[in-house]
Amino acid sequence: MTTHPKTLALDNQLCFAFYSVSHAFNRAYRKLLEPLGLTYPQYVVLLVLWEQDELTVKEIGERLFLDSGTLTPLLKRLESAGHVRRTRDTKDERQVRIHLTESGRVLRGKAEEVPHQVGCMLGMSADEARALTREVAKLRGRLHDSATLSPDT
Repeated sequence: MTTHPKTLALDNQLCFAFYSVSHAFNRAYRKLLEPLGLTYPQYVVLLVLWEQDELTVKEIGERLFLDSGTLTPLLKRLESAGHVRRTRDTKDERQVRIHLTESGRVLRGKAEEVPHQVGCMLGMSADEARALTREVAKLRGRLHDSATLSPDT
């Protein structure tokens, strides 16, 4: 019987840990966001707009690491639900600006409890969650930077 190194053991893969955590987060958020009539991708779009309203599709995409092909259907569904309004930029008609509606602003108040509920599920303090978020963001940045480097560097 040949023994294999543990380097390829599934439970030793950082990528799988993040992959499985992502699925667990999706399940958890689905329960929390369903009463608000939102999917998780719609929620993160609204999080961006609650921070700064009237962004372009491109600006939202850069913030969420999504392309316009992925973002446009999300924005159309949010518009159909009455939470956002899409308009052409007055300075550059090629750009589409996204504006929160009154319904979208009201929804923010209803979503205020979501981060707290997630924190309770995780059993982490707010400080612990912020520290972990910073570390994961650093990792994301490193992966993003290394993916954009040419193979010759």
